[in-house]
Amino acid sequence: MELTTVWFVLIAFLWTGYLVLEGFDFGVGILTRVLARDDRERRVLLNTIGPVWDGNEVWLIVAGGATFAAFPEWYATLFSAYYLPLFAILVALIVRAVGFEYRHKRTDDAWKRGWDHAIFWGSAVPAVLWGVALAGLVNGIPLDADHDFVGSVADLLTPYALLGGLVTLSVFVTHGAFFIALKTVGDIRHRARALGLRWGAVAAVAAVAFVGWTAARDGDLAVWVAGGLAALSFVAGMLAARSGREGWAFTGTALAIMGVSSMLFLALFPDVVPSTLATGTLTTTNAASTPYTLEIMTWVASAFTPIVIGYQAWSYWVFRRRIGVHHIPA
Repeated sequence: MELTTVWFVLIAFLWTGYLVLEGFDFGVGILTRVLARDDRERRVLLNTIGPVWDGNEVWLIVAGGATFAAFPEWYATLFSAYYLPLFAILVALIVRAVGFEYRHKRTDDAWKRGWDHAIFWGSAVPAVLWGVALAGLVNGIPLDADHDFVGSVADLLTPYALLGGLVTLSVFVTHGAFFIALKTVGDIRHRARALGLRWGAVAAVAAVAFVGWTAARDGDLAVWVAGGLAALSFVAGMLAARSGREGWAFTGTALAIMGVSSMLFLALFPDVVPSTLATGTLTTTNAASTPYTLEIMTWVASAFTPIVIGYQAWSYWVFRRRIGVHHIPA
């Protein structure tokens, strides 16, 4: 296998890991304004992701850095075309992170409500825009012969891309609801599971339409298989939630996100930025760094990727216990 293909697969793996892990973070952040009935319940929700949310964002940093180093033309074109959406995502992530850190600094209600809104919108905006960006990338954007973006924001907001945003939003909320049900006890656990089932019905309709649209436009067998596995995993997760098995429900939504992400990258390959014009398409070949650069990066990634994954898995194991309102002082 060529190193360009190896690094395309590794970047797809990093983005998939980010969507799975940060996906339930976004879902929990959105549900702090939907599920929680009072401040103590809201603190329970925030504490479910408190030990892990910042570690989950490392996947985004590594994915972006790997894209820059392995495929600099891909990175340059992507950030040029999606400058405004990515800037909005960056601002939202910053506001969200500050909300997590500053919410508890004062006790008055107005202060907390302000940061609660920051956490909500800082979670909702990326949940939508990541789906828009990934779907829009697969759909293609107008690039000239020099691989420069020659369109406008309207070219990024196609019906297919907007459907992708709806899918990520609804699936992330469902994913987050099942994570809350997995990590909590008492009434909040049951309400989270019920809310996850309701949001899951919306997500299922949107996801089926998106998977069918993607597979039909690409036609490749691997894309159909990945989309089908994503749909089956989501249905299995919903059935597990109905049976009160939150662990399997969360696993089902996680596998569904993996399946949809894999489907998108399979539909993209061997291109990295398809052009809707006659020229300008970037592929894994003409967007890649030099072979020597890729070889050095491969050795470094082989040494450090398992360490990072192992450390993060250990942190999840340490903070595996359920929590409830009785753990939160009045």
